Amino acid sequence: MKAHAKVDAGVCGFKTKVTAETRDGMNVELRIGSDCETIQELAGLLKARNPIDAYQELTPVAESVVLSVCRPVLQKKGCCEACVVPAAICKAMQVAAKLALPRDVVVQITKGEP
Repeated sequence: MKAHAKVDAGVCGFKTKVTAETRDGMNVELRIGSDCETIQELAGLLKARNPIDAYQELTPVAESVVLSVCRPVLQKKGCCEACVVPAAICKAMQVAAKLALPRDVVVQITKGEP
């Protein structure tokens, strides 16, 4: 099964596309395209770890592969650790492995009173 995620990361203006695909329902291959150089670096590092066990990512014994790869790169590059792309990668992987339903995740941020 394949799952796709399109991410508009917000104020940085970068767009990312994630494709997660599994043939066995557990081991997921990730393909990530982005106009962000940092996400391009992450994509290469994650591609080298393919396939990733989606079940292990859902309940990791230590830390998830995706997050353990993403965090140091985001820190090193001076990017925000709250970048939403790693979460989108995780969600696409879960949908591909049928561990989650394909639903949009929306974060709306406003200033002042709600």
